[in-house]
Amino acid sequence: MKAYVIEQAGGPEVLQLRDIGAPESNNDEVLVRVRAFGLNRAEVYRRQGKMGPIDSPVVPGIEAVGEVIRDPSGTFRTGQRVATAMGGLQFSRPGSYAEQVSVLAQNLISLDGIDLAWDELAALPESYLTAWGALDRSLQIQSGQTLLVRGATSAVGMASVAYAKARGLNVIATTRTVSNEARLKEAGADEVIVDTGEIAGLVRRSVPSGVDAVLEVVGAATLRDSVKTLRPFGGASVIGLLGGAPVLESFHLMQDLPGAVHLNFFPSGLLGTAALPLIESPLRWIAQEIAVGRIPSLRTRTFDFDDVRQAHRLMESNAAVGKFVVQL
Repeated sequence: MKAYVIEQAGGPEVLQLRDIGAPESNNDEVLVRVRAFGLNRAEVYRRQGKMGPIDSPVVPGIEAVGEVIRDPSGTFRTGQRVATAMGGLQFSRPGSYAEQVSVLAQNLISLDGIDLAWDELAALPESYLTAWGALDRSLQIQSGQTLLVRGATSAVGMASVAYAKARGLNVIATTRTVSNEARLKEAGADEVIVDTGEIAGLVRRSVPSGVDAVLEVVGAATLRDSVKTLRPFGGASVIGLLGGAPVLESFHLMQDLPGAVHLNFFPSGLLGTAALPLIESPLRWIAQEIAVGRIPSLRTRTFDFDDVRQAHRLMESNAAVGKFVVQL
C-alpha cells in the first residue's frame, strides 16, 4: 500500500510517500480501507519531533474514515463505513496517512447510513470527539449555559462552537482576526471577540456574573486571562497548545485562579480508553445533524493524497480556519 513515512524530524519535505507493507489486524483490531482523513496539529508536531523522538519510520495521522476490510471479531462487517481516532495512531501503531490502517476495535464508530461524502465525514472524528470529551465529560455543559471558546478558529475550536450551540448553549468565541467573525457566527457563535491577549473585561461586559465554562484552545499563553471570565464554581478545560509550550510560570493559586473554579487539561488520548469509551460518543448524531443541515460543516478544504505536504505548509502558516482533510 501507499503511505506517508517520516524518518527524521523536519519540515513538510520529510513526509515521503512510499510503498510499504499493508498492516495486519489482531483479534482486538480492525483493518480499514482509508477513504479520507483529517489533518491535525498533532501530526505537525509529530513531524517536527515535538511529540517524541523519530528513531524508526513513522506513519503519521491520528484519525480516518473508511470501510472495514476485515474484523476478526465479527463486530464490524466488511464494507461497513466507520470512523476512527487516536488509539495509539502515529505513536504506538502506524497512523492514518495511508491507504489502509489497522485500528483498535474500541476506537471505531459506525457511520453506516449517514448521507455525507467521505471528505465531510473526515472533518468529524478528532475535532468533535475532543469537543465531546472536554465539554460533556470535563465541563459537564448544560443547555442554557454560556461557554467561552478561546481560539475558536482552530478545527477543534469550531467543532466546539458548533457542538455547544447544537446542545443549546450561548457561545462566545474568540479570534485574532476580524475577518473570521462571519465564519464563527456561521458555526454557531452568538458573540465573537477579537482576541488581543486580554479579553476578560470584554467577556464580563457581556456576562457580568461570569461564564459557566471556558474551553481553552490557545493554552498557557492566555489561560490566566481566560479563567478570569468564569463565575464561581465554573470550570475551564484546556485542550490546545496553539500559544506555545504547556507551561505556566509562577502560577499563583490564590491570585491567578478565581475562587471556587475548577481547571483541567483534557487529552484526546483518553478517547477510546476504558475511561472514555467511544461507544458513548455522539459522533453519529453529529454526522446526522450535519447531513440535514442543522450543524454546519467544518471542512474548509479537501486535498488530494499527493498534496499532503502542501497541506502541512498551509497549516503551519495558520491559513486554516476550520478543518483541512485529505481524500484518497
